[in-house]
Amino acid sequence: MSTLPTRPDPRLTPVLSESRVCTGVTSLRGRVFLSYPSADGPGAQVVEALPDGRRAPYPDAAWNQANASPDGAFVHVNGLRAGPDGRLWIIDSGSPQLGGQQVPGGARLIAVDAHDDRVERVYHLGEALHPTSYVDDVRFNGSLAYLTDAGMPGLVVLDLESGRLRRVLDGHPSTVGGPLVADGRVLRDPHGTEVRLHVDQLEVSPDGRWLYYQPASGGMSRVDTRWIDDPAVSADEVARRVERWCDTPSTGGTAIDATGTIYLSDVERRRILTVAPDGSVRTLVADPRLVWVDAMWLDAEARLWMPAAQLHLTAGFNGGRGAVDYPVHIYRMSVPAGPSRLDHS
Repeated sequence: MSTLPTRPDPRLTPVLSESRVCTGVTSLRGRVFLSYPSADGPGAQVVEALPDGRRAPYPDAAWNQANASPDGAFVHVNGLRAGPDGRLWIIDSGSPQLGGQQVPGGARLIAVDAHDDRVERVYHLGEALHPTSYVDDVRFNGSLAYLTDAGMPGLVVLDLESGRLRRVLDGHPSTVGGPLVADGRVLRDPHGTEVRLHVDQLEVSPDGRWLYYQPASGGMSRVDTRWIDDPAVSADEVARRVERWCDTPSTGGTAIDATGTIYLSDVERRRILTVAPDGSVRTLVADPRLVWVDAMWLDAEARLWMPAAQLHLTAGFNGGRGAVDYPVHIYRMSVPAGPSRLDHS
């Protein structure tokens, strides 16, 4: 078993401290937005981090109310990100927890116009999901969005213009997760069962050709997007086009830059790795403070934001016992290149 890093790396700058587990951060025109997965208790799920230190529910308090109906309210936000169109995109998993039942109408991709803080469009994803699906993350490629289903392994292709949905690689081995390992131990739920997150992380190459994806337990694959973009291509043909890309560890989150380099958080060893366009893997930074870095964000100033979410220390992943060491910090460091234009401006 590899030892964990012991020395802080001076390149890491703590920029935000949260009193709750935070798994998502994104910046948009000088504003910073955060998402909380309610892994350590209820509360607002999406907030704007204001310059005075306050956290304002976003886009408003009503969307963050715990309602019986998902109409105009979040069920379970799993992440958020600024898109290439300048809007804020929010992913609602549609299920209160991993392994739970989908709330009818709950699984959505929500587009917010950040100019006037208004929900502009809601894409309902239910017809492409299974009863125990858990929509995890999203990436964009022109008029299409790709989403991962970590609850029931598979990918969803969404046409952003028409709203049409298709499910691809449903149950394909490349989308199926194994046991998760963090800080040298296998994670277990409150019943003692091994935690498994199916296809979780995904990135689109800067030229739009490749979709890279993997379950949270690692093992990255890729597929040429032409095979999943075309509804006429059969499921068997799509499956034949999948390529195993590289071996990766249990992972909290990824990002991709304009050169096609993927940044990947190694939750087994508290590191951030880079995967170059040729598939070679290197260590970017290792630091004892990088405790389960989740969904990373690469901003326009070529700074990588890393929320050290400590997700494996929440009760759901820690045998029913919460052991998060508050506050939860978000770190930032400069990297060689800025974001892909397909990702965001």
